[in-house]
Amino acid sequence: MRMPFGRPSLRPCVPYRQPVAPEHGGLVAHFLGTSSVLLSDGETSVLSDGFVTRPGLLRVAMGKLAPDRSLVRSAIARLRVEELAAVVCAHSHYDHALDAPVWALETGAELVGSPSTANIGRGLGVPESSLRVVADGATVSYGRFDLTFLDSVHSPGDHYPGTVDEPLVPPARAGAWKTGTAYSVLIAHPAGRILLHASANFRPGALQGRLADVVYLGVGSLGRQRPGFLDAYWDEVVITTGARRVVLVHWDDFFVGLHRPLRPMPYFLDNLDATMSRLLPLARRDGVDVVMPVAWQASAPLADLADPA
Repeated sequence: MRMPFGRPSLRPCVPYRQPVAPEHGGLVAHFLGTSSVLLSDGETSVLSDGFVTRPGLLRVAMGKLAPDRSLVRSAIARLRVEELAAVVCAHSHYDHALDAPVWALETGAELVGSPSTANIGRGLGVPESSLRVVADGATVSYGRFDLTFLDSVHSPGDHYPGTVDEPLVPPARAGAWKTGTAYSVLIAHPAGRILLHASANFRPGALQGRLADVVYLGVGSLGRQRPGFLDAYWDEVVITTGARRVVLVHWDDFFVGLHRPLRPMPYFLDNLDATMSRLLPLARRDGVDVVMPVAWQASAPLADLADPA
């Protein structure tokens, strides 16, 4: 019998663990849990979200939240981030945007996202010169990275819909970090094309004509959706873009700090077992490589991709 507060085991996912990046360099990624991914080509680095504070469930439910600047500084040191060009927020919930302004303040990076994300930055004192608000279809460039922001939609069951309409000064309740605009971010680089798709949902046809080699695919809450939803999600995001590799993100229990190994969400919040049992047959059918990223580990998301048939 499944315990109500139990959680899936990661043992069945071991064969899909993402390998360590080869030493010869190239485009390198570091996964920091949820949908936080640092991409670097040795000259320029860009970061999605950068959520490392990860307050516990009780504090999120009953207390007030604020970024832990010491944890951000520790992450910067551990990752040896000497320069960061941009921090982009997939949307403005606290598990995406809580720490992003601190990364911008600590590194001088631009904070990029919706008007809601900009107001979260203002609440922590990010200067206007470091805030960039992007509209649907906008492309911004940093070094050899071209980032195109495409309006998307949050996964079903958004707990904090709405917008942040004035500077958000922490500490504040979790619900103060409202969704704002949800983006799917297409990153073009000479090494290849990567789609960061954090939320497990889609706008029908929104990615038509957009090609990617790799998709960082958000799977949070998929285990609680009907099977047909996952099939449609796979088709709209993975098949439409022609991706040959999927890196699964936003599956981990983000109420646990990054000083501990990542583990799936408990069953009362999601069901990674159900997600994998539905997703892996689709990947085999379509010849798509599926990998589970490892926190802090350097990986090469574009390496060793088979030529398309």
